[in-house]
Amino acid sequence: MANVPTEIDREPGAPAGTVWIEVTDLASLLQQPAELAVLDVRELGVHVEAGHILLSAPLPLSRLETRIASLVPRRSTKVVVYDGGGEGLAERAAARLRTFGYSDVSALKGGVEAWRGAGLETYTGIHVLSKAFGEFVEHAYGTPRISARDLKARIDAGEDLVVLDGRTVAEFEEFSIPGAYACPNAELPYRAPDLIRSPETLVVVNCAGRTRSIIGAQALLDAGIPNKVVSLENGTMAWLFEGFPLQGGTSNPAPQPTPAGLAKARASAERLRHRFGIRTLDRADLTAFEREEQSRTLYRLDVRTREEYEAGHLPGSLWAEGGQLVQGTDQWIATRHARVVLIDDEVGARAAITAAWLIQLGWTDVHVHALDSGSGDIETGPEKPVVVGLPPPQQVISADELKGLLDGDEAVLLDLSDSRTYVAGHIPGAHFAIRARLAASLSRLLSEGPPEGPIVVTADEPAQALFAAADVGAATTRPVRVLAGGTAGWRAAGLPIETGATRLHDAPEDYWVSPYRSEDRFAAFRQYLDWEIGLIDQLARDRTLSFRVFDRGRPDEALR
Repeated sequence: MANVPTEIDREPGAPAGTVWIEVTDLASLLQQPAELAVLDVRELGVHVEAGHILLSAPLPLSRLETRIASLVPRRSTKVVVYDGGGEGLAERAAARLRTFGYSDVSALKGGVEAWRGAGLETYTGIHVLSKAFGEFVEHAYGTPRISARDLKARIDAGEDLVVLDGRTVAEFEEFSIPGAYACPNAELPYRAPDLIRSPETLVVVNCAGRTRSIIGAQALLDAGIPNKVVSLENGTMAWLFEGFPLQGGTSNPAPQPTPAGLAKARASAERLRHRFGIRTLDRADLTAFEREEQSRTLYRLDVRTREEYEAGHLPGSLWAEGGQLVQGTDQWIATRHARVVLIDDEVGARAAITAAWLIQLGWTDVHVHALDSGSGDIETGPEKPVVVGLPPPQQVISADELKGLLDGDEAVLLDLSDSRTYVAGHIPGAHFAIRARLAASLSRLLSEGPPEGPIVVTADEPAQALFAAADVGAATTRPVRVLAGGTAGWRAAGLPIETGATRLHDAPEDYWVSPYRSEDRFAAFRQYLDWEIGLIDQLARDRTLSFRVFDRGRPDEALR
């Protein structure tokens, strides 16, 4: 198994019993300034559709070992896990976390149903904290906007304007407004100045819906761009509602800044640091923080592009493109009130705007650090996956051996990739399964397959295949094998792939379906926009958090 991450320290054995926490106690903890991580251990689709606690991060039990070390890096952090109530997932997660050395773990008694039953707010949707924040920003700062119809008329009239798409480059390439530039939100203060042709140029920021349009436009205003800046109201959803075409498969990235553009980006970074009270750390400051990691959680997040990160980054830092970090904070930071250091180049514009948003979101201990690419303390390449509790190596089987067994109906093949990956392409005969359910449902699957022969496991992550194989081995006496190289290895061998939801052993509840992929897109768009706009009313009822509002010169206390 190539590229399988190594295990980090693990305590043998798990303490017996589950420590429970009452709903009222958790609600009180969420209003305190102490570090706390609240984790929803249900599958992502359930987290999205069934409702969850706002200040929690989704971390399915199925992915616990491969994500917990990044989401909650300090083992003594107070951690609360929950499920829907009475499902057993929270107890299993708590026991597993204690096995990994997390010393202060409890499960929410009654789960999210008890939370809801106590009259507390639950939220449907994905990355809700960030999306609610976008609505809050528009209300608090009066972020200006433009309708899709008005924008199209201006484009057709040849007016002086530039459209900047604040999503990721990959999202832009899937679909975009004709003529727009791909400029992910944190890149806006860094790259936009060179795209603004004159003082009269209208700057329009769009995304697929609302949040990144609002956040991106306000980012440019906060950075001091003197031009008129507006968000595209309701993004490309509104564009499609009006019957205007989108283009697909186009790459039009905003170019690297010129020396003049860099000078403006530096000025923007300084303005942001002053207004939001952002501290810049040198290497000695960062080292001092690192010495305190046993008592104070430290996230080191590199907000540059993936290419820059892979060309050279600080060891132990994670790549978190700045715009996406603000869009989906719960993907990287699960511990509330943790210390966050954002890493950028020496200009610092991307780190400064990202820090400004995190501070307003509620993180008060946020700092920026300029990477010294000339120092010896640099490593290259993609992120190294960090897992906990890695099981012993499993017996492997080659793609050719597996094909022979499948052709003779002599093996059962389980695919533990996420359902989106499975539907996009899987080995013919593979059954999609969710790891957290394997022990309870494996006998049903085996009764439908050949009575003898090995059970073979594949997954999109090597570690995930090993964990699943260990789970299967504990639930059956049949031999268990792991496919060498996973489905990618099967492809590399030139063997066939099939697509679609052909063999779903479990419902694909591990994935959120975008409105853009719904059968009735326009109905899904309307439902999504109504939901997102309605978040501001939910915030008014929710007393577990406060966002911060800053005036033009100094920070003000949190306002609701």
